[in-house]
Amino acid sequence: MAKNPVPHQTAHPISQFPADFLWGVSTSAHQIEGAADTREASVWDTFTAVAGQVKDGSTAAVACDHYHRYREDVALLAGLGVDAYRFSISWPRVNSPGGLDFYDRLVDELCAAGIRPVPTLFHWDLPVAEDWLTRDTASRFAQYVSVVAARLGDRVPKWITLNEPAEHTLLGHALGAHAPGGKLLFDALPAAHHQLLGHGLAVQALRASGARDIGVANSHGPTWPASQDPADIEAADFYDLLLNRLFADPLLLGEYPSGLGELMPGDVAADLKVISEPLDWYGINYYAPTRVGAPQGDEIEFGGLTLPAELPFSVREIEGHPVTDFGWPVVPAGLTELLTAFASRYADRLPPILITENGCSYPGIDDQARIAYLDTHLRALHDAMRAGVDVRGYFVWSLLDNFEWAEGYTRRFGLIHVDFDTQTRTPKASYAWLRKGLRGRG
Repeated sequence: MAKNPVPHQTAHPISQFPADFLWGVSTSAHQIEGAADTREASVWDTFTAVAGQVKDGSTAAVACDHYHRYREDVALLAGLGVDAYRFSISWPRVNSPGGLDFYDRLVDELCAAGIRPVPTLFHWDLPVAEDWLTRDTASRFAQYVSVVAARLGDRVPKWITLNEPAEHTLLGHALGAHAPGGKLLFDALPAAHHQLLGHGLAVQALRASGARDIGVANSHGPTWPASQDPADIEAADFYDLLLNRLFADPLLLGEYPSGLGELMPGDVAADLKVISEPLDWYGINYYAPTRVGAPQGDEIEFGGLTLPAELPFSVREIEGHPVTDFGWPVVPAGLTELLTAFASRYADRLPPILITENGCSYPGIDDQARIAYLDTHLRALHDAMRAGVDVRGYFVWSLLDNFEWAEGYTRRFGLIHVDFDTQTRTPKASYAWLRKGLRGRG
């Protein structure tokens, strides 16, 4: 295993970026809010109630108790010096009496601190009564978005419709590793289409409310073939289609790639006109490349997942790079590769880009490995901008250690350490490093 990279000893990478570049951090409602007894149940509540679904047997019933401690957390954001805070709004909470009052208070607190609120409207915590396999969920999502926009739109300029629909489809509906726990493999494709339709309807609802700054947060990464063998190249191309084109092509080009539209439900041509509603910017969550080869005939363990043998590809280890505590390879140059490839593929159909997530899991408060990770990825991001890619902002994942889905509390992505027994927040070395760079902007 390669050693962790050594942080640059030159000027802080933030000093290289334009003065109007947007700097922020990200969280999601289910991972930090807690106060589960004050909202409707979500699919994650029912999923984590089943023994064995979460590595440490935990739930997000309390999590970081952000619902009660949001003022403390906003003060930590202000101390960090970020321009913006990307959080998510819980649809189950909004469905509950007084649920929107919490977000009213949070947005007011952010505005008073001079921090731009950037809410994500769906970050995986679906109400238990809804199902993305059902078309009507897309319409009900748009109705919920209208309610939120009517309440918060006077103070919220920038909106995100969906977070990582590819992962929600793959992990939640195809492989059963996340809520709602479906193991449908390719029969999960309707969940992908209905999320995209929900996105388009949400954009229309936000426009009707007066919103003029709307994007989406999709996860992407380079796909590397395991070898130059034609079978490995074919498998890698298919994986790349699922990860990098299944959601981006409909949003940006108004069409599905490689005949996938024929597998989608409903009047796909009409739906695509809604799905491709123009965006003001495109959000990319980047963590690592993926090395892919032909199927090997057996189940394999990868990144905490068991990938079934029926898949038409297999995921292989990327050697020669350090790995995070999660086992993910640390490849900053992959971010440059991804962004330049996106700019080339989509050309004038690609709006300005925001990096809506980038981060890593490492233990400890003196987290020098996280500093190295962020340092090298910011330099790689700047390389892409120098190559001509129009990137307008960057959000670190995440502000707080939190409930990391099926990993429970075993992974720590935060700039701030959380003691989940006492709820004590302790800024890590990476928090101080980022604060120094942000203050150095002048």
